[in-house]
Amino acid sequence: MQSLRQFTNKYNNLLKASSRFNFASKITRQLPVKDLSLKEHDHELYKLIEAEKFRQYRGIELIASENFTYKFVLECLGSALTNKYSEGYPGARYYGGNEYIDKIEDLARNRALEAYRLNPAEWGVNVQPYSGSPANLAVYTALLQPGERLMGLDLTQGGHLTHGYYTESKKVSATSLFWESKQYKVNLQTGHIDYDALEAAAKEFKPKIIIAGFSAYPRDLDYKRFRQIADSVGAYLLADMAHISGLVAAQELNNPFEYAHVVSTTTHKSLRGPRSGMIFARREIMDKIDFAVFPMLQGGPHNHQVAALAAQLKQVNTPEFKEYCQQVKKNAKALADELMKRGNKIVTDGTDNHLLLLDVRPHSLTGSKLEKACDEVHITLNKNTIIGDKSAITPGGVRIGTPAVTTRGYLEQDMKQVGVFIDETIKISKKIQETSGKKLKEFQEGLEKSAEIKQLAQEVEKFASQFDIPGFDATKIDA
Repeated sequence: MQSLRQFTNKYNNLLKASSRFNFASKITRQLPVKDLSLKEHDHELYKLIEAEKFRQYRGIELIASENFTYKFVLECLGSALTNKYSEGYPGARYYGGNEYIDKIEDLARNRALEAYRLNPAEWGVNVQPYSGSPANLAVYTALLQPGERLMGLDLTQGGHLTHGYYTESKKVSATSLFWESKQYKVNLQTGHIDYDALEAAAKEFKPKIIIAGFSAYPRDLDYKRFRQIADSVGAYLLADMAHISGLVAAQELNNPFEYAHVVSTTTHKSLRGPRSGMIFARREIMDKIDFAVFPMLQGGPHNHQVAALAAQLKQVNTPEFKEYCQQVKKNAKALADELMKRGNKIVTDGTDNHLLLLDVRPHSLTGSKLEKACDEVHITLNKNTIIGDKSAITPGGVRIGTPAVTTRGYLEQDMKQVGVFIDETIKISKKIQETSGKKLKEFQEGLEKSAEIKQLAQEVEKFASQFDIPGFDATKIDA
């Protein structure tokens, strides 16, 4: 890969060369079909998108895996790059016409390594995975033979589907279908990962990959201990930092690159980029990773996503992004503290990162019901299994994250108000359940009739509408 300075010089020279021509003046033949805007072509779909913009603007977005991207990311995603097919890698494409695509992908790879302060002689990166799940599948395909073993955190205790989830009656994830998996657990008293039990299970199971990563775990990870356990059984250590990649880049959490052989991630959560994925790997296994992504699992990369990622990685290397990640953590802590102050139970009694888990079982509620109630008052979060749960359909908790609201400018005092709104929603939900019945359908009907819910929804909308939102002009929403 060439240096960023070389790329910049070449790019500037191309701009100077192209400026000598007035291409528009040479157009003599029009398109055979009129090039319409979406509003002109499909007004029904246009209105639905505008309605979604309004939903995002007037509500409080607390899904831990979501964020708001900036205009420069959206511009890349809606660019002419989506027109181009580019199977292969820079300098080795199957199709012609990829001279600029090559430069864009190399720019993304260089910026990715820079964002995590990685030496290109020691680490490589693949920016072509379509998202996080395909990225993990590529890692397993590269490093495991069919039927070999891996270990990941139990889904019901904070892990992810792609970490090998299965039930006693069904192999739910393709990971558990193609490879043999075992799930490690958290300590049932503390909620923290039980590293001693993990070590004992690894020595008995002897996996070839151990996954350090999560989808709903509110604490930082001890990568040094993970690596010690992996080394003791001759396993690769895969760090799946999908949720925390922004916080890692900003050096606000432990650094998985010090100990992992491979690091996978999505690019949209705390990193605030497009919906895409990346795989970092140590040089000695990078070729295996690249081959697994293409040609084994994917065809042409989504060039508009790669460009959008490159654009966001430029922002990651700024003091403003560092401050943003610090605020994400402060906001999560402030919200957890406010909820606990009001008598609510938070798993592990707090958080180290961007998310927290609220246990609603002491209120005789389910996570499913609180999610529905929060939807009615324009607060978006998700039901989530917590320690002791058996079902992901009717779990005992909800997962709450702060990356999206922090992007909109929320500070600690604002998160305290969010805590008040959630606490009020819980109290109203308890009343509705007492009068309408415990079945989810009955509860939903009670929500729709509740005057208190409607009043709270107005208060939330008024509060949320104070904050600007990136990507589009909220004053021009056509909803």
